[in-house]
Amino acid sequence: MKYSFEDFAPGRSFPLGPKTVTAEEIIEFALEFDPQPMHLSEEAGKASILGGLAASGWHTCGMLMRMTVDSYISKSDPQAGLGVDFVEWKKPVLAGDTLSGTSKVMDRRVSKSRPDRGVVKLRHELQNQHGETVCIVELNAMVATSAEAT
Repeated sequence: MKYSFEDFAPGRSFPLGPKTVTAEEIIEFALEFDPQPMHLSEEAGKASILGGLAASGWHTCGMLMRMTVDSYISKSDPQAGLGVDFVEWKKPVLAGDTLSGTSKVMDRRVSKSRPDRGVVKLRHELQNQHGETVCIVELNAMVATSAEAT
């Protein structure tokens, strides 16, 4: 099945994950994109308010993106990301954490300028293995309507 705009009804949820985060990938991402001490060593992470080697918030968002692709984006006809309205990192993501969550359709509308496309507002929430919310992201994406999806 290939999802089109019409399949993104308000209230619909898509499962995300699970994804276990390793120390190696936290450090690898940090070395390339966010080389702060708490993302590079367990000792520095423990000395910080984060309590251990912690993934960069941007790494967490990247993992979230991969989970959305695996869950439903690869099975739909996305046209473009239109922007992120909200990002909140509520708890640190530590080495060894297992993340899972949901993408929930909050709203949708047919595009005014491109009526063969729709705009979908999504809210993504990730939790760790303890059920604690670690990240919330709200964004808008453009998706082809069923008449346009192939």
